Amino acid sequence: MNFLYQLVYTSQRNPACTDTEIQNILESCKRNNPSKDITGVLLHSDDHFIQYLEGDKDIIKLYDLIKEDSRHRNAVLLSYGPLKERAFPSWHMGYKNLPKDQVDFLTESNEADRKLFNSIIKGEKQSGTSATNLLVKFFNRA
Repeated sequence: MNFLYQLVYTSQRNPACTDTEIQNILESCKRNNPSKDITGVLLHSDDHFIQYLEGDKDIIKLYDLIKEDSRHRNAVLLSYGPLKERAFPSWHMGYKNLPKDQVDFLTESNEADRKLFNSIIKGEKQSGTSATNLLVKFFNRA
C-alpha cells in the first residue's frame, strides 16, 4: 500500500520567466504527473509561485528537481507530510494566476486566513497542515 504525502513550497519567480514558460510548466505537469500519480495546484503571480503537490513520499525528490529550475529562485519548503486523502484527486495540476496586488478574498475568509496567505507568499514556514488547508480552501471556494 502506498501512503500519500503532501508538499507545499513557495518561491520567487525569475523576471525572465514569461507566461509562455508558465504554460510550459503546466504542459510538463500534464504530460508527466499522471504516470507518477501526482496531483496538485500551482498559483503564480508576477513574482511568486506557490505549489501544492500530492503523491507518494517520493514527491520530495520531485521538489529537489523543482528547486533547481531556473524559472524561479529561493524555494522554501513550507510543508511536507502524510496525507489521509487527496484534496485534488483529479487535478494533475490545477492552476491560478494571482494578478499583482489583486489577491481578493471574495469567499468566506477571516483575518487569520489573510495573514496566513500573506505569510505563505513571503515564504515563511508553516506548522502542521495550515498551508495545505488554506490552499485547499482557496481552490475549492474561489
